[in-house]
Amino acid sequence: MKAYAALLEGLVFTPSRNAKLALLERYFRETPDPDRGWALASLTGGLSLRQATPSLIRGLLEDRVDPVLFRLSYDFVGDLAETASLIWPDSGAAGEDSPPLGDVVNALRSATRPKAAELIAGWMDRLPPGERFALLKLAMGGMRVGVSARLARTALARLGPVVVEEVEEIWFGLTPPYGELFAWLDGSAEKPVIDDRLVFHPMMLANPLEEAALPTLDPTEFTAEWKWDGIRVQLNAHGASASLYSRTGEDIGNSFPDIVEAARFDAVLDGELLVVRDGITAGFNDLQQRLGRKTVSRKMLAEHPAHIRAYDILFLNGEDLRALPLSQRRERLEDWYAQAAPDRLDLSPTLPFTDWNALAEIRDGLRDAGIEGLMLKRLDSPYVAGRPKGPWFKWKRDPFLADCVLMYAQRGHGRRSSLYSDFTFGCWRIGAEGEEELVPVGKAYSGFTDEELRRLDKWVRDHSTERYGPVRAVEYGLVFEVAFDAIHRSKRHKSGVAMRFPRIHRIRWDKPHGEADRVDTLAAMIEG
Repeated sequence: MKAYAALLEGLVFTPSRNAKLALLERYFRETPDPDRGWALASLTGGLSLRQATPSLIRGLLEDRVDPVLFRLSYDFVGDLAETASLIWPDSGAAGEDSPPLGDVVNALRSATRPKAAELIAGWMDRLPPGERFALLKLAMGGMRVGVSARLARTALARLGPVVVEEVEEIWFGLTPPYGELFAWLDGSAEKPVIDDRLVFHPMMLANPLEEAALPTLDPTEFTAEWKWDGIRVQLNAHGASASLYSRTGEDIGNSFPDIVEAARFDAVLDGELLVVRDGITAGFNDLQQRLGRKTVSRKMLAEHPAHIRAYDILFLNGEDLRALPLSQRRERLEDWYAQAAPDRLDLSPTLPFTDWNALAEIRDGLRDAGIEGLMLKRLDSPYVAGRPKGPWFKWKRDPFLADCVLMYAQRGHGRRSSLYSDFTFGCWRIGAEGEEELVPVGKAYSGFTDEELRRLDKWVRDHSTERYGPVRAVEYGLVFEVAFDAIHRSKRHKSGVAMRFPRIHRIRWDKPHGEADRVDTLAAMIEG
């Protein structure tokens, strides 16, 4: 645990990407198996110790620490693992024994909930604060140490040395603690061979388009299609089996059995997951009803039918098409679709245009609930993992804007754990008694600078009225100009509307809160 704790501490206090890479590379080189494999799994979301829940940790603390002191400490620190590691009573045995990381993982993986509580309490008594923090992060997940799965795989590639794309090519066919992966990178074994027919293949992503760059691009070298307002997915089908993955490689097939059961072909497709009723594409809010569900009722399947709108084809009948230019892949996709006529799937249409001005008119002329903007893709681009600069661009429409009043604030995570950075805001409407009232319409935690964040944090502390656990209610007085990509009607929200990707566009220190927008103004945006 000592080396793992030192790694996490270094990552938390290291803002530089290159410095984080150096820390990860050194840890993976110097740490033996299986500890380095379990550390890798914990950093990339591949480790789940289901018995070690936050509620279990809170229960252990409340048995040992005054509950009021714990609540106040947690509210001040903002992170459960950090709070627990610092406030845990000193047993006098701390530092006597630090168990290997692999032993901790193996013990917790096979433990019942009572046994997990006993194990964690015993380790907490024996470990110093830094290792307690690492133990709890390992057990509960949610690292928030500034390491993405891509960054971790980049560090692994340095061990080879190999290119990161080689690691990503086999990554999703491997399981923790990744012994065969490290053996290959160390040079003691051949590259692992995986069955890639149903595993996730890292996806190609687009860069935001800066409109000032348009004159430097030749429109004859690009194709355009709608950017649909769903979630990007990869559908892998082979024979009677199929897998559905999110953009990050999470298997979401259990939430969408209708898609998986309809995929009876041999291909890997890149597309957008949507809800489509009678040929009409619904907004993201309809799709959201099904996201994250472990089981889906017949009623949900009937009322929110899932559908894939295909953008690209990666494999067909076992043939890898990714090296082909986009124009050829599109021809193969269209030919395959015409012959296979698969259920619950259609093709995202390409949009004819003559120049960028004509395309801009197309982009701005349709305010459909299922469309966010346009995608521009070079016709000669191969399909490569990651976000290469130049081949693909996303050209979103200008966002909607609304002036909203700050209502609640909560501390953030990681380096923001001591600052109020997550904000809930609302708009005015006429209440049941005929009076004006504010109702929440959205939440945002981005769109401001570090300097603005410090000023916002002070404003929240100076104008707090009530506390609800980690949440503070504030006086009505601060207005945000909020940007959002779309808005939908929602029965789940008190306001009756739900924003898509809200972020703070501008802080209106100058605007009276009584002049903020009304809910019916937002509702009018839905109608276009």
